Amino acid sequence: MRRFYLIGFLVLLAFDSLAQIGFKLAAVAAAPPQLQVAWLGRIATERWIYLAVASYLGAFVTWMTLLRYAPIGPAFAATHLDIVTVLVVSVMWLGKTLSPPQVIGAILILTGITVLAVTKGEERERDDYRENAA
Repeated sequence: MRRFYLIGFLVLLAFDSLAQIGFKLAAVAAAPPQLQVAWLGRIATERWIYLAVASYLGAFVTWMTLLRYAPIGPAFAATHLDIVTVLVVSVMWLGKTLSPPQVIGAILILTGITVLAVTKGEERERDDYRENAA
């Protein structure tokens, strides 16, 4: 079951990150942003928007599948990893720079998810021990 969670969350992370990057690239390609029909037409014909929409659909299906089996607390927290991956991709491939608040935020997100994962793992071990002792 742990392999299922790991693979599932990695797939979800990939879909979520691709969607965010796709929206960013579509917005850049259709610049300048204007609430006009011409701008909406540029967005609708931009290839990156299709990557973003397909990725969101993939993320939705993956998320619904994971929710059948994963505990909701850690699962919800893990979905916020895309903030960190989008930050890393933006720095590595889109030429963005990191600010100290972004670094601190990424560290806090990773720390929170780690604490939740360890806490849930300890709870599962206690439950397994109680079941075996009974």
